Amino acid sequence: MKRLTGKVAIITGAARGMGAVTAKLFIEHGASVIIADILDDAGEQLAQELGNNAYYVHADVSNEDDWARLTGAAEAIGPLTTVVNNAGILHIAAIKDSDAADYMRVIQINQLGTYLGIRAAIEPMKRAGGGSIINISSIDGLQAKNGLSAYVSSKWAVRGMSKSAALELGPYNIRVNTVHPGGVFTAMHGAEGKAAPTAEDNAFYANHALPRVGLPIEVANTTLFLASDDSSYSTGAEFIVDGGWSAGMRLDLLPSS
Repeated sequence: MKRLTGKVAIITGAARGMGAVTAKLFIEHGASVIIADILDDAGEQLAQELGNNAYYVHADVSNEDDWARLTGAAEAIGPLTTVVNNAGILHIAAIKDSDAADYMRVIQINQLGTYLGIRAAIEPMKRAGGGSIINISSIDGLQAKNGLSAYVSSKWAVRGMSKSAALELGPYNIRVNTVHPGGVFTAMHGAEGKAAPTAEDNAFYANHALPRVGLPIEVANTTLFLASDDSSYSTGAEFIVDGGWSAGMRLDLLPSS
């Protein structure tokens, strides 16, 4: 059964990785999808591969004018019902070894980009009679790691901002939720050039509840649920897709079944 028939979605950071997998899944379920990215060659190629219901639009998510073009392109297809704020970047450095420019680059894409995406969707979704905004946070929006001060800050901000937006936009039947992936097999986690995870890729997760890296489709399936009418009473909520990472670690020194 197709779960997104008649939906029009914008997915940012969709030229590759988790965004591309999400775009493909949405189209399989009947949606029309705007693939938004700055990777023009990859984005154009993906749109061609996915067929007539996929459209590539160059967009820097930290640019307000680009968001206006995105929503305009979406409404040229039909009422805008779905925005997936997926675009994100990572900067790994100790606080003492980074500077304000490093920090702000992450904040501008991950946090400001999500804010602008939420804001740009409001009036189009009001015209549509409602909609679903899905903000991709991270397990690092629930906890923290050393060396990721900017990334962690941005993902906690996305989590809090989404709850605030859910309260503001609920009266218009606009739902706002966050998805919190753990380790996912994308370019950000060493997937470049690999068809599938290797034993080495999975080794880091050996003591997690599910002892392997996650796959992009496993996160995309949760995003699909939130984009569909099946999640019509879910807003301001956190959906964790982390293989049990946030539950804790299995300790070899203690008994286990």
